[in-house]
Amino acid sequence: MRAEYISDPIPAPPSAFNMAAHVLRHAERLQEKMALQIVRPTGAERWSYGRLEKAVRGAGSGFRALGLQPGDRILLRLGNTPEFPVAFLGAIAAGFVPVPTSSQLTVEEITKMAAQVSPALVVAGHGIALPDNVTQVITEDELRGFEDLPPCDYDMGAPDRLGYLIFTSGTSGNPRAVAHAHRAIWARQMMHEGWYGLTEADRLLHAGAFNWTYTLGTGLMDPWSVGASALIPGAGVLPEQIPLLLKRFDATIFAAAPGVYRQILKHHQKLDLPKLRHGLTAGEAMPALTLQHWRDAAGTEVYEALGMSECSTFISGSPARPAPEGTAGYPQAGRRIAVLDDAGAVVAANAPGTLAVHRSDPGLFLEYWGAPEETAARFTGEWFVTGDTVSMAEDGAITYLGRDDDMMNAGGFRVSPLEVEAALTRCADAGDVAAVEISVSAEASVIALAYTGEATQDTLAAFATEHLARYKQPRIYARVPAIPRNPNGKINRRALRENWPQTKD
Repeated sequence: MRAEYISDPIPAPPSAFNMAAHVLRHAERLQEKMALQIVRPTGAERWSYGRLEKAVRGAGSGFRALGLQPGDRILLRLGNTPEFPVAFLGAIAAGFVPVPTSSQLTVEEITKMAAQVSPALVVAGHGIALPDNVTQVITEDELRGFEDLPPCDYDMGAPDRLGYLIFTSGTSGNPRAVAHAHRAIWARQMMHEGWYGLTEADRLLHAGAFNWTYTLGTGLMDPWSVGASALIPGAGVLPEQIPLLLKRFDATIFAAAPGVYRQILKHHQKLDLPKLRHGLTAGEAMPALTLQHWRDAAGTEVYEALGMSECSTFISGSPARPAPEGTAGYPQAGRRIAVLDDAGAVVAANAPGTLAVHRSDPGLFLEYWGAPEETAARFTGEWFVTGDTVSMAEDGAITYLGRDDDMMNAGGFRVSPLEVEAALTRCADAGDVAAVEISVSAEASVIALAYTGEATQDTLAAFATEHLARYKQPRIYARVPAIPRNPNGKINRRALRENWPQTKD
């Protein structure tokens, strides 16, 4: 039996399509229903579907009034506020291309990224680093004022046209802009049953910030696209306060990175969550110990998903089909998935190989922006090759075995070791450097840096703070006599991980 999963594809989207219009398709019917609640222990800020659609389409009108041309990129430099999804959907509604980015990025980092996409406009939040040499900037306050403008008409068009860009850490060490079509939101319907078990009656609380793409998709756009309610903790809410919010605001589904579950469990041995049906997690593998602790404390299941920036999540467990113990789950209905050998042939069931997604998947990205050769290199014939090493059981269950490019994971953010090394090697007296992800407990791992120079750990940490976003900064430093390398001169990261030095500065 071959390691290939083929299912009937989902119906094609309408020929005239707009991603924002699809997300808000229930707004007219559900004008008074709560679309969004920003929740805190002291209360909640409430956005009805009527207000949300008014804000989104007003933002679209405001962007058009600035003289932008169809297809222009709008760089979002916003913090953990509702203006982030409003700007994102408003840009799409009016025919522009939003580019969401992490508010943690430094001037140096965001300047390089902006150069890739040449934004015509930057939407700037308070205290968020902006790229050098930007042409046009509006503030978050100005964006908020767009809500009172007459609503824009939705820019309808082919579902395959460019909808938005997101950045991912590429194997080259430089963040790469991933181009997605409007149809990407249509493809997310496969997650509703295949991962979430999501219905209009649900109240989904996502523990991430507004400006994280995991929150944007799972926490906001997916609930809105079915008419459900989205709950987002306000800025400053601590993980140990989340159980109170889950109970007080009647959350039925909880979504978070594994690290948030760990933080909650540090403070709560038992959780009283009468309305919660189950949890969701993605971004990094949830340790089996964390999952068992959650089951013991909350009495609910957590369903995990495997995905990537180029295709979001496409392997998952779900209430309808839980993942067998030790696996990542099953390909979602509507997908076509295979496990390939080095020659691009489908391997036998239970044999290791590289996970691949068929190029017909409606959720698959269009291209790496401005990098046709890099785009082509990720395809083998009709398959997009993910770089994840897996095996597929005869029933289709996927077991994750690792990655072949040594990507690191920091709290759900994928980080290239090359990017960390490129920054830290510029620190005076750092010497030769190598970044790896190492386990610090059965439930947690961190980014670590080995170095051969005479710099102190404090010096390296301060340099990292200046040049790297917080989530990319190493948490552990160790001076070593030499960085292990293979016969071709490449860093042997496996050897470094397995023999992580115990030496101290």
